[in-house]
Amino acid sequence: MMNTATTGLAAGMALGFAGYFGGFWAFLLVLVLGAAGLIVGLVMQGDLDVRGRRQR
Repeated sequence: MMNTATTGLAAGMALGFAGYFGGFWAFLLVLVLGAAGLIVGLVMQGDLDVRGRRQR
């Protein structure tokens, strides 16, 4: 299991490679998809509760 620092390092390196090799739009795409993956992962793990947001 990776700790938070290692996960942050991997995400930063992925964004750096995307920005260097693919330009700004690739950087932005990786950033948005990474954030979406983080949210889905937190929901699946149970750390983020979305039921309260849907009941309004």
